[in-house]
Amino acid sequence: MSYKLVLAGASALALAACGGADADTSEPDVAVEDIAIIPESLAPFGDGYPNSGDPCLRLGESAATSNYLDDSATLVGCPSEAAAEAVGGNIVGNIDGVRLVSVPMGDANIGMTSPIGENGPVETTAAAQAKEVAVRGENGLEGKCATRVARETGARVIGTNRIEESEAAIAIFVNVEGAQAPWRCLGYRDGTIGEVMYSGSEGAL
Repeated sequence: MSYKLVLAGASALALAACGGADADTSEPDVAVEDIAIIPESLAPFGDGYPNSGDPCLRLGESAATSNYLDDSATLVGCPSEAAAEAVGGNIVGNIDGVRLVSVPMGDANIGMTSPIGENGPVETTAAAQAKEVAVRGENGLEGKCATRVARETGARVIGTNRIEESEAAIAIFVNVEGAQAPWRCLGYRDGTIGEVMYSGSEGAL
């Protein structure tokens, strides 16, 4: 009987040892499952999000991501729950263990309809440039030149003599009351007036 008890005890110890081995090998399996590989089917690009070297990647358009893409947000794929939570935004899906995170563009999105965005600045800047490079009129370079000449000469500007445009600058000649020759302003396409000088003989001033 004692021999049988010894065998039973040895068997129990062996089973316990095997059970311990199974428990030990299960831990790395869980860790491996937590870290997913971002597949090419999600169209990942870049070298990390939000910073280079980070585990998450931006995702482009593909059959797998098309339902999650949003013009007002950036779609990001993260290999773990912790990485997804660190990015912020909303976790909108899970594909093969990859957490799909929709990160609102925030200021970047606002910029798309304002001067600091990707689409907005084209129209806004163009409108601003249109005002800045206006040559004729009271609010254009012509009006600025007349005001500047009147201030420097103390005389009344009685009209524009001529305007000569070039890529570098715009020369605006204005007639001044009592002057034998017009005064010249050099205007620039950013809306500023540079050099102002008398175009005739200095002795005739």
